[in-house]
Formats: sequence, structure tokens, C-alpha cells
Amino acid sequence: MSNTIFIQIAAYRDPQLVPTIKDCLAQAAHPENLVFGIAWQHSNDDVWDTLDEFRSDPRFKILDIPYEESKGACWARNSIQRLYNNEKYTLQLDSHHRFVPEWDTKCIAMIEELQAKGHTKPLLTTYLPSFDPEKDPESRIHIPWKMNFDRFIPEGAVFFLPASIDNYKELTSPIPARFYSGHFCFTLGQFVKEVAHDPEYYFHGEEISIAVRAFTHGYDLFHPHQIIAWHEYTRKGRTKQWEDDKEWGKRNSSCHLRNRKLFGMDGEPQDIDFGRYGFGKKRTLDQYERYAGVSFKRRAIQKHTVENKLAPNPILSEEEYQNSFLTIFKHCIDIHRESVPETDYDFWVIAFEDKDGNTIHRQDADVREIQNMLRDKEKTFLNIWRTFNTDVKPYKWVVWPHSISKDWCTKIEHTL
Repeated sequence: MSNTIFIQIAAYRDPQLVPTIKDCLAQAAHPENLVFGIAWQHSNDDVWDTLDEFRSDPRFKILDIPYEESKGACWARNSIQRLYNNEKYTLQLDSHHRFVPEWDTKCIAMIEELQAKGHTKPLLTTYLPSFDPEKDPESRIHIPWKMNFDRFIPEGAVFFLPASIDNYKELTSPIPARFYSGHFCFTLGQFVKEVAHDPEYYFHGEEISIAVRAFTHGYDLFHPHQIIAWHEYTRKGRTKQWEDDKEWGKRNSSCHLRNRKLFGMDGEPQDIDFGRYGFGKKRTLDQYERYAGVSFKRRAIQKHTVENKLAPNPILSEEEYQNSFLTIFKHCIDIHRESVPETDYDFWVIAFEDKDGNTIHRQDADVREIQNMLRDKEKTFLNIWRTFNTDVKPYKWVVWPHSISKDWCTKIEHTL
């Protein structure tokens, strides 16, 4: 029992929870070493959502949570972590996965190999390759994935994108990582206590805050060079917590503010005592930023990171370092289809403005882009992506459609 694994699963009304548990057990080399902590957020209306077959199994610790009492993913994950009982390793998952044979021994072998190379506290994490439960196993992607920088969202959190590890066949060990995935993390069990989830976070901001907190607590982040499991990304057939929670908007806004204060973004005063949910003392925030090529206060990124080259970023002189950042703003404007009812648009003004109404960036949508957006009649919201460099955080976006027959139509604006 020396290689016990504490498996953390936060599940919210998920029809894939039971299949995930069963496959996790079936594919493990040593299922007797697994200990499950499950935040079972469920509704009596979901007759399929039952864990009765596991209740008498001593490996299972189940938090029975009526869905109305849920306060979000991070709150649920924090609740699970209180069930930790000094297991040697821990694995954090979502509730919709499939696994490779002997996934447990493969993870442990990677951890032990990294420790032998001098990484005292290695952590495996990634956006796992995808699968579709309705077309399984033929839908499984058979190339391991990593995490690339995507963008700072206006609220301040950092988003990531999955990408293939194209040279994985040549690799013999995990590759360095900058970022952390909430749906797959395998590391030492003590991580549960050292870098516990902040229950005041709601959803967005979770991954970047855990990445930096883990790094500052002395953990070295890695992406596995081989597939360990698959993850379902579509969320088909699942009710989301924010669809049930009337308070989700307040929780979300509070979480974004808390995240900005943690990183000292946008001039927010650091007037919160984060306690055990703050940064560690083994490394500093500045050391993480230099390692990952990210500047939180400037919402900026280094070219080395933009080009998706492996961490750590090159060591530069102080002057070179300060001048090495690109301030990239990437945003998806969502507008309701009913707000653009005409059929003869020739262009839309797409602009971002500062607080004084000055245009920071303008890139209009031409006829082709407009037609592509309007083509899918089933889409309720139209998505307009724009990416540009700026040293000023945009205050609002403006979409001003122009029609051949109606001339200028109703202007659509939204404060960021």
C-alpha cells in the first residue's frame, strides 16, 4: 500500500461519473491502492446518477451534496481535499474520462524518473486528448497534448489552448510545462495540503492561480510525453452548475476580482490575506513570470511563449527582459443574432475603445466574415474574434453594423 493514490473527482450532475470511476478502476494496475474522494453534486431528478454500488467500498469517500448547495467547481474541489489521508500520490480529475491500461504505474514511473533527475516535487498536468463517449473508443485522439498560451481575458484570467506534442515518439520523459490543467494533475499527495484549492474561486482563474502557486511552493510542472487518459470536452448531455445557480454571476465576478488581487493586476490593491491560498515561499511570482514568459501586471507575454517553445524562457539581462514583452489582447465579442436582423450588410465597424472613447483598435468585418457568422441559423450568439497589441486595456467594444438599404444600424456596445 506504499503507492496509494488519492483521486479527487468533482462531479456535477454528470452521466459520465460512473463510467469514469469504473474505467479508472478497470485500467489501473493496482486498483487496491486507489482512494476516491468524490464531491457528488446531484439531483434526485437524475435517476441515472447513483453511487450506491460504491458506498460500501472502503476505497470511496463520497460527499453527498444536493446540487442546490453547490458553490462551484473550486468550492467542490476544496471540499474533496479535506478527505485526504496522507496517501503518497494524488490525482485530480473531472468526472468524464477514460484511461489507458496501467495508467497508475505509468504516472508513478514518470514521477520517480523526474525525482531521480533532481526534481524533488514534480507535477504532471496537461489538457488531455479528447474522446467522445458516444463514439468510444474510435473517437479517442492518440497523440498526447500539451498546453499553450491563448490569451488574457478582459477579467484578467489567463486562458490556454491544447496542442499536440508532435515529437512525442522521440521523447523518453515528460516535457517542461508552464501551465496547470484542472482536469488532470498527478503529483505527490502532500500537494493537497500545500496547494489546496481556494473555495472563494468559482471557475475561471483556477488554473493559472494553481500553476503559479504550485511553482512558488517548489513544484516543477511537466506535461506527460505519453497518453495517460482522455477527457470529454463537449459537455453534451450535462447540466452545468452555472445553469442551476442563480448566484453564479456574483460568484464569478468575485472570483475574477480575487484573482486580479492575487496577481496585483490593473492596480488592484493586494488587500486580501490569502493565507494558505496565497503564493508559496520556495520561489517568487517574479521567478514564475521569468520562467513562463508572462507578465501579469502588464497583461503581456514574451515571444518565446507566444511561439509555444518549451519553458523555461531564455535568461535575459534586466533591460532585455523588460523590453521583451508583447502586450497582446485577444477577445471574442458575442452578439445576439436578433440584434443584427438585416440581410444586406456590407460591413460592420468592430472597434475597441478606452474609457475616454478613444479608439484603441479597429478591424472591421467585411461581407465575407459577416456571411460566415450568419450562415449557421441555429446559433443564438455570433462570435467575433479580434487580436491586437496594446499597452492600454480596452474599456469597451463597439459593433456598428452598416446596411446597404438602411445605412447605419443600431450600434451595439459592451463594457469589458
